[in-house]
Amino acid sequence: MIKVSGLTKKFNNFLAVDNISFDVAAGEIFAFLGPNGAGKTTTIKMLTTLLAPTSGRIEINGADPATDQEAVRRAFGIVFQDPSLDDELTAWENLEFHGVLYGVPRDLGRKRAEELLKFVELWERRNDLVKNFSGGMKRRLEIARGLLHHPKIFFLDEPTQGLDPQTRNHIWEYIKNLNKTENITVFFTTHYMDEAERACLPAGKVAIMDHGKIIAAGTPAQLKKQTKKTSMEDAFLTLTGHAIRDEEAGAIDHLRAGARMWGRRR
Repeated sequence: MIKVSGLTKKFNNFLAVDNISFDVAAGEIFAFLGPNGAGKTTTIKMLTTLLAPTSGRIEINGADPATDQEAVRRAFGIVFQDPSLDDELTAWENLEFHGVLYGVPRDLGRKRAEELLKFVELWERRNDLVKNFSGGMKRRLEIARGLLHHPKIFFLDEPTQGLDPQTRNHIWEYIKNLNKTENITVFFTTHYMDEAERACLPAGKVAIMDHGKIIAAGTPAQLKKQTKKTSMEDAFLTLTGHAIRDEEAGAIDHLRAGARMWGRRR
């Protein structure tokens, strides 16, 4: 479903992604982990057509983002790390607009929007402007929007950041059920190592990225065995070190600009 070979991205003299390769099978849950500034979000932006690679090849559901952006975009849904909703629209209008962009038939789109808004417990607020929502409410709405058109791949860049444990568990229960019943491929990043391990059970895989390179890959059990640790957090720290990381300012500026342009470029 996702094939990446020799993928590289440079921002001026900064090498954000350094010749990485990996595959994600259809129906797989794949955790893409790493410290701040490791290159995860840059990679997701290239996979989702918002950034052009410096070199390397990507294939999404059989299509090349460099030559067939429309086919690639129709194959996936995405929840960005940074907010990308239209604050001047209501929750319902945000979903309705998304359905129009993706060519979802109106009746089917409305049925799906109602189902998703009830799932994320925003049905009673469907006619409220998004600018009046809390951060957690906006996150839940972004997840609903990303699933509206029944994507084959669901990209989630730190989807549960800032959410309480109850909401996190509820969302992951739903996503894992979608993965099971609709064979949707899930590609996500998170800084919650326990979340990554639970989401990948029983057979999902993990890739750990640091300084632009993939430094380890396998199931959570394999990574814990490799590092001789009993938790994913300890395995992660063993592989990446304990030093506090900062985001790379130049790359992050490019990525945030890309998220703001998302609606217009679709």
